[in-house]
Amino acid sequence: MALTGRAALLAALGSLPVGIWEPGWTGILAVNAPLALACACDYALAAPVRRLRLTRSGDTSVRLGDTADVTLTVANPSRRPLRARLRDAWPPSSWQPGTEQAASRHRVTIPPGERRRVTTRLRPTRRGDRRADRVTVRSYGPLGLFSRQGTHEVPWTVRVLPPFTSRKHLPSKLARLRELDGRTSVLTRGEGTEFDSLREYVPGDDTRSIDWRATARQSAVAVRTWRPERDRHILLVLDTGRTSAGRVGDAPRLDASMDAALLLAALASRAGDRVDLLAYDRRVRALVQGRTAGDVLPSLVNAMATLEPELVETDARGLTAMAVRTAPRRSLIVLLTTLDAAPVEEGLLPVLTRLTQRHTVLLASVADPHVARMATARGNTEAVYEAAAAAQAQAERHRIAEQLRRQGVTVVDALPDDLAPALSDAYLALKAAGRL
Repeated sequence: MALTGRAALLAALGSLPVGIWEPGWTGILAVNAPLALACACDYALAAPVRRLRLTRSGDTSVRLGDTADVTLTVANPSRRPLRARLRDAWPPSSWQPGTEQAASRHRVTIPPGERRRVTTRLRPTRRGDRRADRVTVRSYGPLGLFSRQGTHEVPWTVRVLPPFTSRKHLPSKLARLRELDGRTSVLTRGEGTEFDSLREYVPGDDTRSIDWRATARQSAVAVRTWRPERDRHILLVLDTGRTSAGRVGDAPRLDASMDAALLLAALASRAGDRVDLLAYDRRVRALVQGRTAGDVLPSLVNAMATLEPELVETDARGLTAMAVRTAPRRSLIVLLTTLDAAPVEEGLLPVLTRLTQRHTVLLASVADPHVARMATARGNTEAVYEAAAAAQAQAERHRIAEQLRRQGVTVVDALPDDLAPALSDAYLALKAAGRL
């Protein structure tokens, strides 16, 4: 029970002291007798809050940056009309800053025995699960002098998925894949490792592709065409250790790595390859295996939604051991990790041969755009020092990348916006060269 602002204003204008008590509060307000009677009647006519029945429906998942609508159905089983203000509470990261109050508060008027729906529109700012908190209802009497207030637990969860902003690159990568696969007029000759078909020789064809037996059976010279092999196994390994928590731009490195992994997974599944996911730091954080081509992308997105960087040093030995167990036969292992000197030289390099002796290894790392901007800075002494520091950092990354290449690893080092297409290009190059 609560005294409203309207009643308090009227009480301040009154002259006859009348005592008003609430559980846990005792006070005396200066009100007149008619006002006290009006307040009592107003409280008696306010619809009870505890008897309300609340249920939810609506979206259960949303991509980061998009909106999700969650509908709250309020049923009024009492014999009094409900005039209420309602607050549908969610975690602060469920809205853009400054928009929570407008989005979470609603006014409802529900006649006796009827129900109404109110919709709360969420626009989350972080990945992961967003769980609804309590619903607070304040029921007013017809005069608006007194109110009843109560809360209801109405569970609901909205999973915020990675935004997959790199999907805009997918059409161009699929066009390149079709070229490799011989399905367009731009036929890639002599590439790939799987025989596709025979066709008539045209000037410029590689003479090594001539099929002499087929030529002997017909009047024209026949050449073999090739296509990249299908049904290859690709294991995406996300490093979720402390280095993935470093921010590049407005997001952690892990988010850029996930975006690149999603584009590669979408491309590889269209190419007929099988894609698995392993997220690891000191233990397995996510594992997706054995999904069909149509189900692999939703499964990866769902698994990545709740991943967060862990502030621990990645166990490189454990990571490689888990990768070998997850990929028992020859595969393409894509490591999305750092190119920082200490984690690579002390952790990854000593155990890398365990992967390279059996698998094709591709390492992708997110470069810091701030360092790239510093490298071009000029104009004053401070800017020159910053440029020198950035050049030293870039040289260190190039040195580490060269060490990995000498071990047989294909290295992709790119800025956040460029990492996804660069990684897909590296995959297509390996496929065209028949290295998968």
